[in-house]
Parts: sequence; C-alpha cells; structure tokens
Amino acid sequence: MTEEIIIAGFGGQGVLSMGKILAYSGVMQNQEVSWMPSYGPEMRGGTANVTVIISDERISSPILNIFDTAIILNQQSLDKFEKSIKPGGTLLYDDNGITRPPTRKDINIFLVQAAQEAAKMGMTKTMNMVVLGAYLKIKPVVQDKNVEAGLKKSLPARHHNLIPENMTAVERGKEIVEQTQKV
Repeated sequence: MTEEIIIAGFGGQGVLSMGKILAYSGVMQNQEVSWMPSYGPEMRGGTANVTVIISDERISSPILNIFDTAIILNQQSLDKFEKSIKPGGTLLYDDNGITRPPTRKDINIFLVQAAQEAAKMGMTKTMNMVVLGAYLKIKPVVQDKNVEAGLKKSLPARHHNLIPENMTAVERGKEIVEQTQKV
C-alpha cells in the first residue's frame, strides 16, 4: 500500500500540522513516510501545502506531480491541484471559501464541512482534525491509536491536554463526511 497525498489551503488552517500528524501517525504504525511542506513567505493567510506519502515500501522520492488524494481547503488550492489527482483518485474538500466546486468527473469527491462543524463544536482550532477524521473514514491508512500517538509526538507537551479535544474532532469528521461523486 502506498498513499500519495497533497493537503492544501491557507496558512493558519492547520494544513502543515495535519500533514505532520498524519506522517507521525504512519511512523507510529511502522510505515515509511515522507512529509514535504511548501509555503509562501507570508505564512498565515498565504497559500500552504504539504505532500505526505505513507507506504509499506521504501519511498524513492518525496516529490510528486500527481496524487492519489487531494485534501483541499481553499479555492486557490482547488484550482491548482484538482487536475493533479490521478484518475479514479480522491478529492476531499471543505466548501468554506470554495466559490467554484470541483468539476472533474473521473475522481471520487467527498465534502466535509469542517470549518462549520468545528465552530459548532466550539473548537475552531480543530478544523484540520475534523478534516483528518473525514480523510481517515475514506482511507483508513492509519489507526486512531496512532493518530493519538502522532498528536503526542507533534504537539508540544504543554498542549497535550488538547489531545482529547482533537480526537473528538477526528471522530466528528468521520461522522459528517459525505460522498458527492463516485466513479
């Protein structure tokens, strides 16, 4: 199994953190992983993306041009990466801030209203974890216990009290994701 993922959105949406947690979760599961962030100099508010590869086999290169899955959190990223998904691949997006929905007909498309749900839960900072939960419902590449271990590894010790809240957000994402197009 090899899963090649691009996660993209605005800086400040937790894009890089989500990728890092996913990568650490793969490490905790004894998988080969690659985590390669990319962001502009403006960081918060600018575009950011991260490529994550999780595999049972050795990863030859962290550089990808096409992906099995794209997780998209803003319109700029949808415009840039929708065409980079392999035919038959997966697009997961939050429609908050999306003005033109995905148009491809040869990919599976899933919607998770993560920003809205995180706000409803009173936990706006966990929006990225709602998205991660939605992704793991679609493609369970790592187990929840390893996500929790990945959180412990990636969060500073002073924030470990937030892990239960983050895991609640992961579970909520699994509950609310919906498929809008199947190929």
